[in-house]
Amino acid sequence: MLGIDDEFKKTRMYQSIKQDGLEEGRQEGRQEGRQEAKLEAIPRLLALGLSVEQVAVALDLTVAQVQQVAHNQSG
Repeated sequence: MLGIDDEFKKTRMYQSIKQDGLEEGRQEGRQEGRQEAKLEAIPRLLALGLSVEQVAVALDLTVAQVQQVAHNQSG
């Protein structure tokens, strides 16, 4: 026998909310992945001789973010 929760899960509203939540989670995951890739690229770009400012511009990060990663890598 289906309970109220089971019946609600069959509604369009529930399915829409569920789909929106899944899509939002996917987008957040992609954003986190892009940010992680940028942060991982910082040491390589600095090793190539780019300045902290150039790396920040190239990766669309702040100078402080680049300096923080550079400091963490050297320490």
